[in-house]
Amino acid sequence: MRFWIKTASLFLFRSGRSTAVLSFMILTAVASLIFLSSLSVGVNDAMIRNSVSLYSGHISGFALPASLGRESLIREGVANVLKRNSIPGILSYQDRLETVMMIGVQPSEEKKSTAIPEKTIRGRYLQNGEREIFLSKLMAENLNISVGDTLRFNPRTGAVPVRLTVSGVYRTGIDQLDRGIAFYPISVIPVKVDTWSAAVFLKEGAEAESVINNYRHELPESYQFKSWREMMPDLRQLIDLENISMGIVMILVFGVVSLGIACAFVIFILKNLREYGVMKAMGVTPWELTLLIVTEVILMNLVASFIGSIIGILAVFIVDRVGGIDLTTFTSHNPYFVVSGVIIPRLNVYSLCTPPVVAFLCGLVSSIWPAVLVARKKAAEVLRIV
Repeated sequence: MRFWIKTASLFLFRSGRSTAVLSFMILTAVASLIFLSSLSVGVNDAMIRNSVSLYSGHISGFALPASLGRESLIREGVANVLKRNSIPGILSYQDRLETVMMIGVQPSEEKKSTAIPEKTIRGRYLQNGEREIFLSKLMAENLNISVGDTLRFNPRTGAVPVRLTVSGVYRTGIDQLDRGIAFYPISVIPVKVDTWSAAVFLKEGAEAESVINNYRHELPESYQFKSWREMMPDLRQLIDLENISMGIVMILVFGVVSLGIACAFVIFILKNLREYGVMKAMGVTPWELTLLIVTEVILMNLVASFIGSIIGILAVFIVDRVGGIDLTTFTSHNPYFVVSGVIIPRLNVYSLCTPPVVAFLCGLVSSIWPAVLVARKKAAEVLRIV
């Protein structure tokens, strides 16, 4: 085998310009696709980051008993746990009424993890212990109310109505958050709530499923926890579609590259047909000639893929160091980029290994045509043509 590797290297070295051009095709494709696949992973990360950091968190807990403290949900990998109460009722201002679900929050904790406070368009966000309400722009317009006005909230539980002052108005662009809900400091409305919901935010690299399994192992089965994958099936499908699309792009790109390699090798073989004829006349079998051509393609592919991988990794590293690619202008109306439009490419096993592997497999396919061409030629026929 060492003899054929050495012979293949000499063939490639002798045809320096052809080898350089074909290698450049491969390394360019590998480098570009490593960067693009890393960018695709970065887009998926950005969509997840934007979706969970706006309000919901990576994990949502439901119907948790009042006896369970938020500290009980802090585990390894958990960055913060937000406690929220929900009280249905009616908001009234002068002669206008609006059905609402009031979400009780801890303002200081919400500011640490969610982006809702950053979506304030008028006034300011809530403060702990103040009798305030934080409304969406749509609800404020329906009630014809402004920052500083005082309105009345009537809980459906029959509790005493509460007067709340509008501290601020927000707009997220997400219909579920801009319609039918408002926020207030959790200790302001004196209504007994038996259960509460949790928004669990994870540290970088922590897996939601492993944290949920930890909860289910240590807490009663009646406690309900769902990850963002269950809460946002549309986002999960979008990420899967992104991965499939990137795989199709890789196959198409390397399909074109492998066709170019096959055509170039056929031309290369026809130009050097005499050498192959002489080798056959000396007793080299068709199988050995096939091995020689396949070895040439593999050697060229491995070297070019290695260099291309290094270039692709460097490109990802440089973009990461400069803070990513800001696509805010193109994502300002996209619900999955409501927090930030910055894309930071990220290398993982998929983005780093898939392009070289696909390049290698397509390279093997591209060697079939030239190998068959040489193997089927008889030595006497080749020498007569030459």
